[in-house]
Amino acid sequence: MSGGVDSSVTAALLAQSSFDLSAVYMRNWDTRDENASDTGCEWEKDWEDVQRVCQKLKIPCTMVDLSRDYWNRVFEPALQVWREGRTPNPDVSCNREIKFGVLRNHEIVKDAWLATGHYARIEWDTSLHGKTSPLPKLLRGVDRIKDQSYWLSSVSESNLRKVMFPIGHLNKTKLREMAEELQLPTAKRKESMGICFVGKKRSFPQFLQEYIPTESGNIVTLDGKVVGSHTGLWQYTVGENARIGGQPKRLFVCSKNVEQNEIVVVDDPDHPVLSRSTIHIDSFHWIWNHHPPSEVWTEDGLQVDVKIRSVMQPVPAVLRLDDEGKRGQLAMLQPQKGVAEGQIAVFYQRSSDWCLGSATITAQ
Repeated sequence: MSGGVDSSVTAALLAQSSFDLSAVYMRNWDTRDENASDTGCEWEKDWEDVQRVCQKLKIPCTMVDLSRDYWNRVFEPALQVWREGRTPNPDVSCNREIKFGVLRNHEIVKDAWLATGHYARIEWDTSLHGKTSPLPKLLRGVDRIKDQSYWLSSVSESNLRKVMFPIGHLNKTKLREMAEELQLPTAKRKESMGICFVGKKRSFPQFLQEYIPTESGNIVTLDGKVVGSHTGLWQYTVGENARIGGQPKRLFVCSKNVEQNEIVVVDDPDHPVLSRSTIHIDSFHWIWNHHPPSEVWTEDGLQVDVKIRSVMQPVPAVLRLDDEGKRGQLAMLQPQKGVAEGQIAVFYQRSSDWCLGSATITAQ
């Protein structure tokens, strides 16, 4: 449980069954590492809400401190990606490494089923594929706007085998109604959209500046004209407004020149350089252990639908891998804007809700 309404309704639905039920709250960030005090921290409010909901539902709850694991497995690797001028996705890593990794194998969880408040679904494949038991298939949530299969796309089959997503068939509106009908203490709690370790008292750039040294450089146009300056490549994402004052038009980030420490911009949101028909990828995480499907090594490739951002709807592409299966290319049927190196590309079976896995977007 996170303290939000989604996991609260998840707990309430399970409490109506005959399960031997208990709740666990993950504490992933230790603010004492930053300011030697825990007073007034966001996690305290979350933990209070978890306890209030569990008290109403009459189920026990426990807090597990996974802040050291989060630092080592998620935050430090993400920092390195930011230092290199790319744009990581720590929430995808957190699900793989922490929630469905360290927590899933924690002594209080490892022998139980784990239920979370994700908008996703599990279906069981009984065709076996040489296996002795059915395989879990990760499916998109019924609510296409809230669907969270993107964030779960690198969790392996072994860590999905004893997992439930009780709200995957619901939309957010219906879930809110259920929370109010059940009179849950979190029914009117606002959506939490930020990264867990930043908090509300500062901006994301302000936070990262505490960990990444300032490295000033130029912001230039395609023809090399200097139009501004920056204090770190990590502060910019390809496709976004560069927010440079004093310019006649808005300027958009089209690339990063790491060697020259330069941000390259264009003044047209529809400029061809902002779109890519071929996306290079590596660092694959296939959900099924025996994947990838063999079609990735054929001339026609594997027909998939792809998401390169969590909020977009999947778009058709063809996936091909090199002989070793370590690097690949996505041939997009329609050019895509805002393809950011370091972000995650998630694959779905063509015209299907079935999530096959994901990979990291690279420069080439």
